[in-house]
Amino acid sequence: MSNDTALHSYNRFHKAGGAPRETEGRALLEAARRLSEAQQNPDDRKGLREAARLNWRLWTIFQAELSAPECPVPQEIRVNMLNLCNFVDRRTVAVLAEAKPHLLDVLINVNRQIAAGLLTTPEGEQGAQDEPASAEGAGEKSGTSDPTGSSGGGITI
Repeated sequence: MSNDTALHSYNRFHKAGGAPRETEGRALLEAARRLSEAQQNPDDRKGLREAARLNWRLWTIFQAELSAPECPVPQEIRVNMLNLCNFVDRRTVAVLAEAKPHLLDVLINVNRQIAAGLLTTPEGEQGAQDEPASAEGAGEKSGTSDPTGSSGGGITI
């Protein structure tokens, strides 16, 4: 699947009403699962490369969305995420060139950490969904924070 096709599919899903944070989090977890599976089968170099390419396509989609002028993600987070995208690019090139399973460790960890943040309910959203917000209890129910500072639409990293 080309990057343009993957980006089109991703955008089509969001327009159809999918929850972007959850979609992105689950996509990162699936990519981490495939990378981990490839790591467990070091003799399967083709599987390792396929998993690395899939992960790279996912991060390329994030990079394209974060680079768009209409991206709603705050500038500081965009810059940090674009730097992370560049790191994933460089690491993936190393994985594809060397096909060494230990090089996947950091990609698996990055995917899991970003997914954990995306799949965490931001403060204020959980309380708003569960019961009406009150002045004294606002923001206390969740106990979690959104490391991205975003709350919807398009890319939410």
